Parts: sequence; structure tokens; C-alpha cells
Amino acid sequence: MSNYTARYDSSVPYPPPPEAGGDPFSPTPRTFDARAARQAVHAHPEFRSMRTAYRRFGLWAASLSVGAFLSYVLLSSFAPGVMNQRLAGHLTLGLALGLAQFAVMGLTTWLYVRHMRKNVDPIARRLRSHLEEREAEQQRRVPAGRRFRAW
Repeated sequence: MSNYTARYDSSVPYPPPPEAGGDPFSPTPRTFDARAARQAVHAHPEFRSMRTAYRRFGLWAASLSVGAFLSYVLLSSFAPGVMNQRLAGHLTLGLALGLAQFAVMGLTTWLYVRHMRKNVDPIARRLRSHLEEREAEQQRRVPAGRRFRAW
């Protein structure tokens, strides 16, 4: 005789699926519908403001970085006389602008991190905690015999 027991007991009925179009956070469904919860979060006004702030800054940062690099490439290709002007000793304008690319990338990265910490991360944490609270609340409502068990 084997000590093996079936993982899924067919005698335990599964809870009915949540009603279509209902609120995923309402207390009536017996299971947590992740897809509906994501859709509810995506429709939340704070999520939309976070997404707008992220995109707006991303466009600005990409424009700054690409614009600086493109201007350097265009100047070195079409204005070599300007790029070969000496600033001090063997330091030319072209070399100084090339080194300035590192400063532009560092500045863009620093501004990105500062913007995300100040404007985007707090909203994302609030939305995530809200979603996790609702999921935990729904899990508490499901009877113990109907939860999936670990191996």
C-alpha cells in the first residue's frame, strides 16, 4: 500500500469564479482575480499620473542625452575646425565636449534617480501596498480547505 495521496482532492469543490465586470476588491468574490485587480490599478488616477510623470521625464531625459551626443557627432563630422580649437595645452574643444558626454550621462542618471524617488516610487509603493492588502484580505476570506497547499 502506498503512502501517496492525491495532490488535488476532487471531493473538495472549488469556489465559483468571480462575476464578470465586478470589483475585484469587493468582499463578494471568494477568490482574488489578479487580472481584474491589475485592470483596476491601471484605471486608478494615481497610476495614470505616475505613468504620465514617468513618460514625460523619460522623453525629456532621452532628448537631452541623444541631443548632446548627436550635437557632438555632428560637430566633429561637419565642423572639424571648431572641434580642433585649443582650449589649454593639448586640450581641444572636441576632447572637452567628448569628456562632457560623461558628465551629461551622469547628470541624466542622477536626475532620473532623483525624479523616480521623489515622484514615481511613492505612488508605486502606495498602489502596491493597496493591491497586496486587498489580496491578503481576499485570501483570509477563502476557507482553509479551499486554499492551495505547498508540497
